[in-house]
Amino acid sequence: MGTLFSRFFKEPVAPAARVRVVLVGAGEVGFRIAKRLAQDGKEVVVVDLDPERLSEIQDAMDVQTVTGSGSSPSVLQEAGVEGAGYFLAVTDRDEINLVSCMFANALAPAAVKLARIRNPEYARYPGLLGSDGLNIRMMVNPDEEVVRTIDRLLSLPGALDYAQFADGRIRMVEYKVEQAPFVDRPLMRFRELVGDDGIMVACILRKDALIIPDGGEAIHSGDTVYFVYRAEAQRSLLRALGRTRGFFNTACIIGGGNIGMLLARLFEDKGVDVKLIERDAARCEELADILDGTLILHGDGTDKALLEEENVGKMDVVAAVTGDEETNILSCLLAKSLGVRDTVASVNKAAYLSLMELIGIDHSVSARVAAVNGFLNYIRRGRVVASASVGGEAAEVLEAQLPEGSPLLGKPVRALELPRNVLLLAVLRSSEPKTGVFIPDGGTVLAPLDHVILLGTRPAINKLEPLLAAVGPNLAAADSGISPSQ
Repeated sequence: MGTLFSRFFKEPVAPAARVRVVLVGAGEVGFRIAKRLAQDGKEVVVVDLDPERLSEIQDAMDVQTVTGSGSSPSVLQEAGVEGAGYFLAVTDRDEINLVSCMFANALAPAAVKLARIRNPEYARYPGLLGSDGLNIRMMVNPDEEVVRTIDRLLSLPGALDYAQFADGRIRMVEYKVEQAPFVDRPLMRFRELVGDDGIMVACILRKDALIIPDGGEAIHSGDTVYFVYRAEAQRSLLRALGRTRGFFNTACIIGGGNIGMLLARLFEDKGVDVKLIERDAARCEELADILDGTLILHGDGTDKALLEEENVGKMDVVAAVTGDEETNILSCLLAKSLGVRDTVASVNKAAYLSLMELIGIDHSVSARVAAVNGFLNYIRRGRVVASASVGGEAAEVLEAQLPEGSPLLGKPVRALELPRNVLLLAVLRSSEPKTGVFIPDGGTVLAPLDHVILLGTRPAINKLEPLLAAVGPNLAAADSGISPSQ
């Protein structure tokens, strides 16, 4: 679930009459983006050098493909870039993405161009890459978002996932509930039992089934629950869940790549005692020059003897963020067996993400999911601001601004004709600073320009489009995981 891990050069503006998306890069990121956009009815053209990968994509979804390099003008023309509303360069190489955007800008200057860029140096030159140069509307840096996600997760003891909306004033967190005062009680009494009307239950995962509850439903021990709450209600929620232990003071990072370096720098700024284990000796020397407050260790994060020698088992947190997810998983399991309180593993395979809790790893993050969320949050229905996936990909929470003319205006919530399996979670009313953000009740009446936060299953969310639109705006669609939008 997933904040924003992107840098905007301009406000998002969906093309008025174009729905074609040309996407360069058919890796995991490109695959996921193409699949969601195809499901939302977009005309998607995927460009990649690997014909076998493109064949797999065509078998999995309704898209067009072009074999070739996205940095070739003739290939982009074959993909129909001149008629595209959006151009996405999402390969795992920054330079290819930038060159692709350069040629796309020359061939289709009106297309909205988005690029996956990991090197933070490029973000320092918005004039070159933004409207005065390559005209890239947004750059997504998944590494930065992963670091922010880890920071948020560790600030919520025991949380499995996290997302935020309304500029952080509304938050969503996923917890496995064992004991709490509201367990086995009807949800109509939930706010009374937690002692705060700024918290509500969004949905429940029970034995692989996703439940969007009504007031008669109850949370049972062992359920995984998504809570939505106002920022100021976080302490009440943690108290009700019995999750009030202190923050971490010591951390071990396994992996000295870009994510590991950024995470170490963040921890240093927080005054955390940090150790970082990296297997490449030359990279260790580079990190030692960059990170003044981190102890750099040359070694393997899966070496139990090294972990024991460095007393890793007595540390509060171990974050394994190497480029190899199997290494990350094993490192976390070893750390957990040595007594570490909280573990974080960076993984990308969807199958691994769903297994983390089952095998005893406290938190999982995904740079690829972060990248997908960044792009899809941009290519949304006209007034959708942010979104987050729930229960894998079973459901979605989205934040949208209600335009003049929306069918949702002027009626009490109890009378809204929302699609089945859609729930209104929260409202941000900027026109009333004293009211601000609130959890609605049946008598709440929505006003123009309100930001509404809604939960729905994937099929139900697709039916929301007419309710979130007014005459005029073009609508496009997207996603963000509880790897989360901000």
